[in-house]
Formats: sequence, structure tokens, C-alpha cells
Amino acid sequence: MTDFIEGENRFQSTLFPERLDDYIAEDNAVRVIDVFIDELDLSGLGFRSEPPQYGAPSYDPAVMLKIYVYGYLNRIQSSRRLERECGRNVELMWLTGRLAPDFKTIADFRKDNGEAIRLVCREFVMLCRKLKLFSDAFVAIDGSKFKVVNNRDKNFTKAKLKGRLRQIDQSIERYLGQLESADRHPDEMTQAKHKRLEEKIDKLKEEMARLKKLEVRLHAEPDQQVSFTDADARSMSNSGKGTAVVGYNVQCAVDTEHHLIVEHEVTNKGTDRSQLYEMSQRTKETLGVDELTVVADRGYWRGEEIKACDEAGITTYLPKPQTSGAQAEGRFGKRDFHYVIQDDEYECPAGERAIYRFTRVESGKRIRRYWSSACIGCPIKAQCTPSDYRRISRWEHEAVTDAAEARLEREPEMMQVRRQTVEHPFATLKLWMGTAPLLTRTLPRVRTEISLSVLAYNIRRLISLFGVTALVEAMQAA
Repeated sequence: MTDFIEGENRFQSTLFPERLDDYIAEDNAVRVIDVFIDELDLSGLGFRSEPPQYGAPSYDPAVMLKIYVYGYLNRIQSSRRLERECGRNVELMWLTGRLAPDFKTIADFRKDNGEAIRLVCREFVMLCRKLKLFSDAFVAIDGSKFKVVNNRDKNFTKAKLKGRLRQIDQSIERYLGQLESADRHPDEMTQAKHKRLEEKIDKLKEEMARLKKLEVRLHAEPDQQVSFTDADARSMSNSGKGTAVVGYNVQCAVDTEHHLIVEHEVTNKGTDRSQLYEMSQRTKETLGVDELTVVADRGYWRGEEIKACDEAGITTYLPKPQTSGAQAEGRFGKRDFHYVIQDDEYECPAGERAIYRFTRVESGKRIRRYWSSACIGCPIKAQCTPSDYRRISRWEHEAVTDAAEARLEREPEMMQVRRQTVEHPFATLKLWMGTAPLLTRTLPRVRTEISLSVLAYNIRRLISLFGVTALVEAMQAA
């Protein structure tokens, strides 16, 4: 007899419930997965639902999809781990009817049905729309870098290759210097050292020859970047110095009211500059609205993107990055010059007017140029420009970006809305992934993996909002 709670004798006979359903509570999340997938027309989404004419029958796509959704909902993304769970996890036994596919079958299902799985994620968003959860038509858009299995040493950019060749040159020079020193005082020890240094030099020369061949291949790539493990992965810089990762840029549009991921995309472009309009337009189509409000960070600022959004009925809130070289050097920046709309002139800090001079095309954009003849004798010229005249450039559609900048100045709280909306889903997704990188390789398969993660996040979010029982009832009624 002890003072601790004692368990039952494992050799004692017991009467377990006869039905698997008795093990699954009414508020268990697996009931949501079961109802959602059973309501889908999987053949209409592109899943192969017909069994083969010869040989053993295949698994129902609904069963395989349930396994994956359950796995991503419970942070079990690996096909080998899912195989083990199918044989010991009562929830999965209930969900699949005691079926236990092997890991190869599970992995092949994700590989072969990528587009269909992404459509399932979209179907869940459509379900949320039917439940009228997107009434505000207001989303926050952001991107985050997700690491892949490609090691940084197996990724080469033009700058990295140049730096590596320079390091090899320096190492060879250092070893040659050591050889010269060893040759001045030959003895038994220096002979062994001499041989070792020659071997190192030969290896470095072989490495240099390999990198020279790689340099030719690098120049043939459109973005002058090569990854060996995952050919589609790219080196992407983060905000911190030396924090670049080899991976993909995941874009998400998140509803500001319920924090559901409305739309997502995976790209191997390292910046967000060209993502604003595409993500906003796709979100607008998904929500089925005529007007949409979008908030994003300064990384999305690009005149052409803001103009395209404005023409599509999308109201944007995002801060303009300060990239003025003059302001960085302590002189007046462009924002210190006030544009007078009715006169098409700029008023400078000295009170003079910079008038329109000519228009030219720069990078495909029509740029208007302004300056004042009074610059030569200006008393504060040293604070303005080291040149004879301070020239001001204005894009022909800059009124659109001026309006976007003024809009955010009137409602600065929008940036707080962005932070508390879109950063939480990314943090959750990365927490679920843990320290391991994405499991799949190449852009199409990574898109499938991210779609499963987004679907799992949205299911978990909806369970938090409704509760399992109420959500199941709402799904069956929708």
C-alpha cells in the first residue's frame, strides 16, 4: 500500500467499449474534420476517386485527406509519423475506420494531389464565407520566409560565389607562403607538412574549378541564383543582418475581424514589392465583394501596385519607405517640398517654386522633372543640394501614392491593426512546424504543404470561435 494513485493491473481483464465512437467525445475536433471532408465532392476537386480496374483497390481520397488534415491539425506532418499514428491513435482509427496506409502511400497522396488539396483549402474559405464571417471585407496582407531542406552552403548567388572564390584565392596564397617557409628549413617534419599543404592546395584548386563551372551555370539563370537540394528555393534576406534563409516567401491575406486566412500564396521571390495587387485581387475575388480594404507594411510599397489596386476598387493602407539619399545625408528630402496641385509646381523650404521642365521615361515610367532657377543664389542651398540645382522627380501617377500616404496619416491606427492581425497566423504556423524546415521540395509541393497548414489553422480558428458541436451543426446546415 502506498500514498500514490495506483493504476490498474495491465494483466487484468477489462471490458472496453464495443464501438470506436464511444472513445470520441462530442466536442472532439476530429468530428469537424469528418463532417467537412464528407460534405466535399472530391472528384469534382480533382481527386482520383475511381479504383483501378486491376490489382488491389486504392484508398478512398477522403480517407487519405482526413489523415493529412488530422496530422497538420495536430503537428504531425511527416508521412512516417502519420503511418505510426494510424496504427495506435484512437482518433485516427475512428476517422479512417481502422485503415492504416503505409508511409509511401500517404506521401504519394500529397505529392500527386497538390492542386486538389489547395482547392480543399479554398473550399473551407468558401464555407467561412457562407457562414458570413467576412462581412467587413477588410484584410491585412504580409509575407514571411519559410526555411526549406536546402542548406545555405548548397545555395549560390553571384555575390556568394564571388566571395567564395576570393576566399579560395586567399587560402591558396597563404598555403603557398607556408610552403616557401617550409622549403627554407627542410627536415623530416617539414616534408610531412609540405605534402599536407600540397594536398590542401590541390583540393582548393579542384574546388575553384568546380565553382568556375558553376559560375557559367549561374549566369544562365534568370535571377542568377542556384540551389542544389531544392532547385526552386532561393536565398532570401530578413530584416536582421546575416539572417538570410534559403526557402520560400509565403504570402497571406488575413481577415481583421476573425483572423482567418482568406487567401495565401507561395513564391520564391525574396521581396514583397510585386505582391500587393495580386494578393489583394485574389482576396477580393474569394470574398466576392466589389470593394476591399487592405493594410500592409512598407515592404509592399510600389507605385504601380498601389495604382492597380486603386483602379480595382481596393483601398490600401501602407507606409511609404523613406529612401531619400539627401535626407540620409542630413539635407532636405523630397517630403520637405510641397506639391501645389493647381499650379503643377513644388514649393521648396526657401519659399521658391520649382517649375515643370520636361518629361522622360525611366524604367518604363513617365517621370516629370522640376527645378527652380533661384537655386544658384539660395541662402540655404547647402542644406538642399551640392549641385547647381535641386531637381525633383514626379511620377505621372504620383497623385495615387500621395493619396495613399495621406490616407494612412489620417488613420495611423491601421498599422496597429496590421500587427495584431497578420503576424499571429505566421507565428502559429511556424510554431506548429517547430525547428524543422518544410518537408517537401520544389515550389508546387511546398504550395501543397502550406495549403494543408493554412487549412489546419483555419479549422482550429473556427473551432475556437464556434466550438466543435456548434461548428458541426453550422457546417451541416450551410
